[in-house]
Amino acid sequence: MHPMLNIAIRGARKAGDFLAKHFDTNDAIDVSNQSNQNIINYINHEAERLITEVIHKYYPQHAVINANNRELSGIDRDIQWINNIIDNSTNFMKRIPNIAVSVALRIKERTELAVIYDPMRNELFSAIRGHGAQMNGYRLRSSTIRDLESTILAINFPFQKKQNTTKYIVILNQLLLQCLDFRCTGSIALDFAYLAAGKVDGLFEIGLKQSNIISGELLVRESGGLVTDFNGGNNHLFSGNIIAGNPRIVKSMLSLIREHFSNIINSF
Repeated sequence: MHPMLNIAIRGARKAGDFLAKHFDTNDAIDVSNQSNQNIINYINHEAERLITEVIHKYYPQHAVINANNRELSGIDRDIQWINNIIDNSTNFMKRIPNIAVSVALRIKERTELAVIYDPMRNELFSAIRGHGAQMNGYRLRSSTIRDLESTILAINFPFQKKQNTTKYIVILNQLLLQCLDFRCTGSIALDFAYLAAGKVDGLFEIGLKQSNIISGELLVRESGGLVTDFNGGNNHLFSGNIIAGNPRIVKSMLSLIREHFSNIINSF
């Protein structure tokens, strides 16, 4: 095993097991209650601390970015560990067991390895650039479905960009007419992991943060899939708008969007 991947796995498992330990300790948390928000902030910070401790034990010079609060430690900015804890925090607060921890290692702005850990199902997804993707030690291959009509698409709703909701739903309506079904887990990390594992066949999501994309993008690419923006380009890390799947499905989704929504996609 790549030594840095081993560290990423240790950190993700340590943080994920901490989340699992606290998942059922309280009644479902009211997301509107400020004191309960303090609880989730504490759990998030503690999980971030656990990952950072693991990384800095072995690589004290490396930069560590905890995406939820943008804390950055370490002095080597060319090597960055990017951690995204409790994806999705609302699922965690409402005790919906679709949560994940993601860890990515980027060297000179290129993602070299990634881990996504689902502590509720003990499913650990990992990828090394150029060496494929795995789940619990088994090689992953993305879906080989050839026709959009047979696909199940992972989607999300743009709660952080609600001004785009109406336009987004117009596109979703057309996609639903063309594909078999949608899945919405609430966890972007799990959506990418499930795409890499062939559990869903495509992904159409809007308004994502870079920290939501980095780990999952490598998993999908290393399992044989493509990740693009809505124009078929590579601006997805900055736009946050994602189309992903095997080459045929990505091509079909891009063609549909260009045909019906060329006047909309650039407004997101």
